[in-house]
Amino acid sequence: MKKILLLAALLFSSAVYAETVKVDVNGMVCSMCIQGIKKKFGNVEHVTEVDVNLDNKVVTLTTHGKNDVSDETIKKLITEAGYDVVKIARQ
Repeated sequence: MKKILLLAALLFSSAVYAETVKVDVNGMVCSMCIQGIKKKFGNVEHVTEVDVNLDNKVVTLTTHGKNDVSDETIKKLITEAGYDVVKIARQ
């Protein structure tokens, strides 16, 4: 029973501190763009999920906690991948 409670507490606490970062990006047009963006963020320590929506030109990052990945890091990685950051919004 203690193990179940501990597991539930860990799952709940990580959900509480998770943050969603939506990045408006210019220049993404194809599946190679998706792969390039996902590869850039694949090794970033606190990023747990990367979703790229070509129709809306939005990259959505899910992180472990609030402000785990700085705006500067996000801009740098997306620029290195060959795209332009228009706006970063945190939820």
